[in-house]
Amino acid sequence: MPQWLCNQLMRAYLKKDLRQIRLLNDCWYFYRDKHSSKPGEDGASLPLGGTPFD
Repeated sequence: MPQWLCNQLMRAYLKKDLRQIRLLNDCWYFYRDKHSSKPGEDGASLPLGGTPFD
């Protein structure tokens, strides 16, 4: 996960801004799907068990 996204997620969690958390969650899935389609990447480095938003 890019550092800018981690920072914004942390701010959204601290402010308890559910709208921002959902938006950033969507951004993460879009980013992950776009970048996991590169050859040689299978997404194995992603944590198992879902996201902290479940």
